[in-house]
Amino acid sequence: MRELDRERVRLEAQEKKIIADIKKMAKMNQMDSVRVMAKDLVRTRQYVKKFIMMRANIQAVSLKVQTLKSQDAMAQAMKGVTRAMQSMNKQLNLPQIQKIMMEFEKQSEIMDMKEEMMGDAIDDAMGDVDDEQETEAVVNQVLDELGIQLSEEMASLPSAANISTAVTTKDKGQPQAAAALSDADADLQARLENLRRE
Repeated sequence: MRELDRERVRLEAQEKKIIADIKKMAKMNQMDSVRVMAKDLVRTRQYVKKFIMMRANIQAVSLKVQTLKSQDAMAQAMKGVTRAMQSMNKQLNLPQIQKIMMEFEKQSEIMDMKEEMMGDAIDDAMGDVDDEQETEAVVNQVLDELGIQLSEEMASLPSAANISTAVTTKDKGQPQAAAALSDADADLQARLENLRRE
């Protein structure tokens, strides 16, 4: 295309020179020379048109070549993608993957159940020990505040039936049953009442 452009520019310059020569010969009344130069001018102009058309055709071919090149690059890319997809499809075994996923869910559920059971067992074991230790600590604290030793005083405490009878008779307005309690029991009862108020 550049070579055609250079040739077209050269012909256009020659055309201008022929026009100038024709005018010069016409002024000199050299009509035979004018006719010969006019034929050259017409031929030169036709060549210029042909160069312009040829350049346009070459440009169109160049665009087509570029389009084909782009399409070829696209086809090559699609070919590569197709190969990759074929490879992935060969590697993907759907029944096997489904079986793996089902087995994964099953094992995950089993693991969750075992984890929950172990957590409950640990909580039960640790909780019982903690509860027993707390219970013993509270009992010892209460007994320390009362100044009573558990081994010495448990035998002397009144039975539940006697306390129930005493409370019942007290509610019925019979104060003589409350007076029947020993002095040690009354002292212990008073201390327990003090602890409850605190």
